[in-house]
Amino acid sequence: MRRPLVLTAAAALLCAGCSTADAGSRDKPAAASPSSTSSSGPRSAVRAAVAALREDSAGFRQEIELEGEGQVYGLTVTGGFDFAADRGHLAVDLPGGAIDHSDQVFADGKIYISGVEGIGEDAWGVVPRDKAQAHYLLRAPLNDPEHVLRQIAAMRKISREGEENVQGVRAVRYRGILDHRTVTLRMAPDVRTKTDQARDVLGSDLPVFADAWVDGRGRLVQIRTSVNMSGARVTLTMALSDIGEPVPVTVPRAADTIPVTEVGGILNG
Repeated sequence: MRRPLVLTAAAALLCAGCSTADAGSRDKPAAASPSSTSSSGPRSAVRAAVAALREDSAGFRQEIELEGEGQVYGLTVTGGFDFAADRGHLAVDLPGGAIDHSDQVFADGKIYISGVEGIGEDAWGVVPRDKAQAHYLLRAPLNDPEHVLRQIAAMRKISREGEENVQGVRAVRYRGILDHRTVTLRMAPDVRTKTDQARDVLGSDLPVFADAWVDGRGRLVQIRTSVNMSGARVTLTMALSDIGEPVPVTVPRAADTIPVTEVGGILNG
């Protein structure tokens, strides 16, 4: 009975609502245990690279692949973010979705979202950034790229996996795991409950892996988080580019915005 239960829990966490594809306080990451790796080198390298990026800016492209119930869905999230200034913009695309595109702007502690159901094509929904929640496993609240950085910084049991060519540069690949507290950061209560139930069925933390590629200058050039449970799978890969380049952000006019309490849908994490 264990395998069917795991499959049911996994599918609910990873791909619930994928086929409909309608738009719809910052937690600190769990601290890694001193015993989480046999050497402090890999852990220090990853944390230093994340810390440096959080004081800088970058362009990014996320490829998100979700598989469950015999279906595979691919989303892309592209944009730029000034992590030091907490400002950025991104576009989310789901080819073939009922709603296949959404734009999001991060500024002044708020997230502005286009394509929100029920508020009109020319209006933007606006949500306090610290109130946004994740509604799927390994998805960031409203695709917030800094959330992914927090999770990567909390990797445990990190090992150095060798060098690879990534984004046109030679980089060291580090691999680790994400513990349950890190996986459930900023999750909506109903999704957190399902995640807790899946952990209870498994008898251990969900098998969530994390990878970070760091170049010779100590810069983070690519990130990946992934989980695969009984055929239900999600992989998020975020490539970083143009580190240090300015990120212009155009904030919607107040007259064009409508406060919303929650935005759901697969496009919005």
